[in-house]
Amino acid sequence: MNDTDEGARESQRTLFDSVHKWAATLAAVVALAFSIYNFTELQRKPRIDVTLPHLLRTGPVDNGIGFQIQPTVSTRFKAQDVEVIRDAHLQLTPVGSISSLKKPIFYWHETGTYVYDFASDQVNYHWMSDPAPFLVSQDKPQQPTLVFWADNWTFQPGRYEGSLQLSRSENKGLVTKKFCLIISKKAAGEIRNAEQRQIFFYRDDLPKFHSSSQSPGCYRRETD
Repeated sequence: MNDTDEGARESQRTLFDSVHKWAATLAAVVALAFSIYNFTELQRKPRIDVTLPHLLRTGPVDNGIGFQIQPTVSTRFKAQDVEVIRDAHLQLTPVGSISSLKKPIFYWHETGTYVYDFASDQVNYHWMSDPAPFLVSQDKPQQPTLVFWADNWTFQPGRYEGSLQLSRSENKGLVTKKFCLIISKKAAGEIRNAEQRQIFFYRDDLPKFHSSSQSPGCYRRETD
């Protein structure tokens, strides 16, 4: 073996050691960066997303109106903290030709759930809790059926602009989701003549209304 070969091998070993050290250093830097990123993400406050359902329920209660809405409340980011939804508010404003009508004053009456009964092949409503704060985290999204009542009020035919407002913890701003509701003359008559606690369904995804150019995204009675 000559000195030239020995020198070449020594040079290769030196190059390999150098590359190995740089690779190990780079891996350590990347691992540290990921650790810092994950730590930062965990310290972030959860951001709340609210999605409205395709179906709303409403009907007469006592001398007024009951309104049920089941939003999906979630957060897309993992965080150490959980979000607390402290209160819920519903607003419905008559607009257009009925804008001069009295505006209902809704209050959060209770939270419920719907359970399918196999024996009767019916979906039945069950009380779940009084109006109370609820927790939201990434691994625990919520789908509460929020039940609102408005006393001494009923629907008149026309268009209503609505909003669901959720109050968060620590004096954060409201999370607001807006929607529109079309009450036909037929639908208003159904509610006025209905038995107490009878429920009527309104949807925003009915194809026959999506093909119309007049308020295609509003909630409407399927029988309209």
